[in-house]
Amino acid sequence: MKKTVYCCVAGLLTSIQAYAQVGVGTSTPNSILDVNGKTTLRKELRVGGTSSQVGNAGLNGQVLVSQGQNLPPVWKSLNVSFIEEGQYKLVNSYLSSDQAGITNLSSSNAADGIYKNNIGDDITDLTKGRWVKISGLKNVFTVKDSRNKLTYQFQTGAEMKAPTATEPQNINFACGVFRNNKLVAVRPDKISSTDSSGKGGFQDYIFTLNYTEQNVPAGEQTVEVACRKISSSNSGSQFTIGKNISNSNNISNAFTLESMMKIDIIEYVSYN
Repeated sequence: MKKTVYCCVAGLLTSIQAYAQVGVGTSTPNSILDVNGKTTLRKELRVGGTSSQVGNAGLNGQVLVSQGQNLPPVWKSLNVSFIEEGQYKLVNSYLSSDQAGITNLSSSNAADGIYKNNIGDDITDLTKGRWVKISGLKNVFTVKDSRNKLTYQFQTGAEMKAPTATEPQNINFACGVFRNNKLVAVRPDKISSTDSSGKGGFQDYIFTLNYTEQNVPAGEQTVEVACRKISSSNSGSQFTIGKNISNSNNISNAFTLESMMKIDIIEYVSYN
């Protein structure tokens, strides 16, 4: 039996030297070693070696990366965090800006006097407030899974000019996020001044809204931002959102008060 084994080994070596190709599970190998079937590797895999030097086995956690044709593969460290099923990951972001703003909530337009809103209010329902859209912040996209989340980050500038710079003045307003014309997030706020004579009666303010909407229905989504004036201590006060009241003042401009909107789609991780 030993003699037979030695003969077989010698024959195999002769075959390797003669043809320079070995096939396992195939009689027509296409490379020096062609394995047609499952492979079990019991110890390290070394690459890049030579006839006088052993190859590199890589480090713990590294992956083998191809360098292309006629080049040896190399071990690489990847900064990729593994996400378990049921967790969430960021898959897309939408960023938009607008400098046109809202200019028709000024002295000639009365406040709507509505202080409260609820999720699902329709933007066209005047009993829920007279909303005015910021047109440049409209985004249309598709949500693929009803377990996904949408994170909204909205910021804009508001400007008020009192009829009399030395008199106290305030305006209550609200800005909200509407998805498919239904309210999903809202924040009321107030801009006020006691004496703005040093700035010619102008008063500026930064408004911010951050909100995460859970379990957004799958399908096409249109997301928009709108604002409204709730009340004013003086009906003669001028008021703008996302834009300066006048280009002739040295207090602000459209750039410093522009509106910004960022929407993140947070996807539910599932491997089913």
